[in-house]
Amino acid sequence: MKSVVAQTRSYERSTQLLMVNQFTINLGFYMLMPYLAAHLSGTLGLAGWIVGLVLGVRNFSQQGMFLVGGTLADRFGYKPLIVAGCVLRTLGFATLGLVDSVPALLAASAATGLAGALFNPSVRAYLAADAGERRVEAFALFNVYYQGGILLGPLVGMLLTGVDFRVTCMVSAAIFTLLSIVQIRALPARRGNDSGADKGTGQREGVLRQWRGIVRNPSFLLFAAAMTGFYVLQFQVYLALPLEVRRLGGDGTFGTVAVAVLFAVSGLSTLLGQTRLTAWCKARMTAGQALTLGLVVMGLGFVPLLLATAVPVPEGGPGLWLLAAVPPSLSALLLALGTMIAYPFEMDTIVRLSGDRLVATHYGLYNTICGIGITLGNLLTGASLDAARAAGISAIPWLVLCALGLGCGAALYGLNRTGHLTARPAPTGSATASA
Repeated sequence: MKSVVAQTRSYERSTQLLMVNQFTINLGFYMLMPYLAAHLSGTLGLAGWIVGLVLGVRNFSQQGMFLVGGTLADRFGYKPLIVAGCVLRTLGFATLGLVDSVPALLAASAATGLAGALFNPSVRAYLAADAGERRVEAFALFNVYYQGGILLGPLVGMLLTGVDFRVTCMVSAAIFTLLSIVQIRALPARRGNDSGADKGTGQREGVLRQWRGIVRNPSFLLFAAAMTGFYVLQFQVYLALPLEVRRLGGDGTFGTVAVAVLFAVSGLSTLLGQTRLTAWCKARMTAGQALTLGLVVMGLGFVPLLLATAVPVPEGGPGLWLLAAVPPSLSALLLALGTMIAYPFEMDTIVRLSGDRLVATHYGLYNTICGIGITLGNLLTGASLDAARAAGISAIPWLVLCALGLGCGAALYGLNRTGHLTARPAPTGSATASA
């Protein structure tokens, strides 16, 4: 932790604030969201399809509005969108704890999703602009704070929800209220290196023209498509791995503890190794090579589960516990390792492919593309899990996920070899003036 603190202090105060903000944002979010479904179905007694609808609205409103959030950030500056996102999430989380009608719950859920769409692209674009040539190192450190909030949030939420879920909602809303005040008072105003003006006329470019310019960048779109596999594989820590643990270990205390171990392995490995690993990678390979390696490692992360399918399942006792806990934990560790290798270079590559122009909009579109990929990927994963159960071949999902990682790694290798991951000048006629 001393190393993390020392590295944080080496950046400007605005960058330091963004790091701490992201930790706090994730703390407030993950202390509430893992327990929302149980509150809706248990305390409020809502039907399963309504619970799914409420949670789906949140995800859709966030993924679907990322592009709009990024565009607004490039138009009006990063700070207003960060503040607006924090304020909106304050209102959304407070409402979730105070209401019990379905329309109000849907509105609150949509607000929390929209909040993420507003501040996520803005925070990343702000950090990229502030860090300058130290972008890769800054995003590595950012990921430490990001994972720290994910790791601590559910633990705090478990304690508060043990009292009352409404207490959790109010505490989370209070955290975002405090964040809003801190942003307003302490975060300097910041814009990207793009005035949004057309060189020929001096007038501000229209939004549709800006979007057309981005979608005509084949390197950016190909990179986003290849990286959807990164997020699909990363998400399996929350989907396929816990399901496998509970398939073998059951839904009792052991299953609950083993699933908690998965999250702890993922979060703690990032806290302990992210910055050192990034420094090692940057000294020895290019961004394209690091991205390829990260995806390959993530694909190989499912080999322990694949090998475990060849082992007869014990009827009980320590043998069953080891089989239920060890292979998924090894997979979680390898997924975390691949994420640590790829993530800082991923964030840097987006900036380079944007030509340092409309960076928040690029982040927004990138998140939307990857969000669609996550949805489709999870459908594929779910289908493979069902197929494995129906056919009695438990290796099917792990083969599919392993192939996805290796396939996306090969795609990134090809993009790197053909120069698609190399920054290109901004299109002619587009603005590059500094704000």
